[in-house]
Amino acid sequence: MKRVDVAIVGGGPAGTCAAMEAAYHGADALVLEKGVPRADREGLGPDSTDAAGMLDYWVDIMDFDPDEFPEGIVLQELDAVDFVGPTETTTLRSTGIDSSYDRFGYTFQRARMDDWLREQAEEEGASYEVGVSVKSVDSDLDSEYRHTVHLADGEDVEARYLVLADGPQRTVTIPTLDQFMPEGKSVSDVMSPPTANHIAYQEHREVPEEVFEETHLKFWWGWMPGETAYPWIFPNDGNVARIGLTMPIGMTLDDVEDPDGYRLLDPEDESLPRAGEYIRRLLEIEYGDEYDIEEDFPLVEERGKSGGTETYPISSTKPIESPTGAGIAVAGGAMGTTSAFHEGGYHVACRTGKIAGRLAAVDSLDRYNEVWRNTIGDELLRNVTFADIVAEYGPDEWDRTFEMTNKLISDGSDGSLIKSRLSGGLSGMKLLAKYKRTKRSLRKNGYVKLTEDDYTV
Repeated sequence: MKRVDVAIVGGGPAGTCAAMEAAYHGADALVLEKGVPRADREGLGPDSTDAAGMLDYWVDIMDFDPDEFPEGIVLQELDAVDFVGPTETTTLRSTGIDSSYDRFGYTFQRARMDDWLREQAEEEGASYEVGVSVKSVDSDLDSEYRHTVHLADGEDVEARYLVLADGPQRTVTIPTLDQFMPEGKSVSDVMSPPTANHIAYQEHREVPEEVFEETHLKFWWGWMPGETAYPWIFPNDGNVARIGLTMPIGMTLDDVEDPDGYRLLDPEDESLPRAGEYIRRLLEIEYGDEYDIEEDFPLVEERGKSGGTETYPISSTKPIESPTGAGIAVAGGAMGTTSAFHEGGYHVACRTGKIAGRLAAVDSLDRYNEVWRNTIGDELLRNVTFADIVAEYGPDEWDRTFEMTNKLISDGSDGSLIKSRLSGGLSGMKLLAKYKRTKRSLRKNGYVKLTEDDYTV
């Protein structure tokens, strides 16, 4: 049986950053990662992939200097994002938040970034075991080594502190935290993966040079039904782009109020399209008049998880606090974060992992909830506010929003994502007022779904 200061479940950005910081501050840290194969990775690694984009101020939240990255991680530097509604399109060139990074952002190769983080953690002295599945965790708060992590191979690991970083599926997080919930209640009541999360799908496709926009992200809002459901294009190296979408789990055509209003739905649909069909329809609408999509936008099969495609879960719930009195911190996607523009986030995962690892190493994990609130609370509150505002948006609401944004830009605003001048007319002032009102309400009434006081520790 192994005994460590800090056991970390999950080897994605949150878990690996926790190990890195814990080891740096003198703790014996162990990462347990089940590992999955990928076509673009030589060995096993975490199954946590996203469209892999980083905005300017996210760089500061993540707290890694891109100049430190080895070649091949940063793929494209970005200047803008295009938001495409059913009839209105707007281009934003600023997030409106001060940052140390002097471009709009960058895209990056997620598997290489994950592997680099692992190298940094191991260089600091952390142990990273891959190919290890965690079966369950038992906690005895009267013991010095409070947590016993049971592995699928029959081995056990005992730890003083536990960091749960197993991503939005939370297969270990939920039953572990349930030990500290009141009788008859479960964490899954507020964070059930089948009902509270989204699924994302993306394809790596080569794009004709004349239509490849190497410095722009592109999102289509109001084209497909579902809360924060949208297709995207992320430019990568060469003429390759990640073309994908996010969509709610479990939604059916019967749940759609006005199917005719969505450009990616067909009147003859008997059910909602599969993810790949959504992508095909999008490309046909945007480029089908001039190109044969399958011939001119071919899959790059040696990329991604398998055959040029990837499917993965993403977190789409409000965050939860951790039962720090039990010596447990939940970090990254497992803690749950949401945004109208970005579910979860690599930047949030890295920073929460760093905070958890450092505090565990110096026996101050009881401050975890306080510290992450002070460090990234504004980011999470802003994201939750945006998500609440657009939760019921349909095609018409997205068009009106982009029309108002274009007026702000034409009237002299910098066209930023967050800040704007009150020159967008009545609609602009109403939107700004709603944003402030919603944010104020969430700040007052709480933007977390589960607080530390809800646990029985």
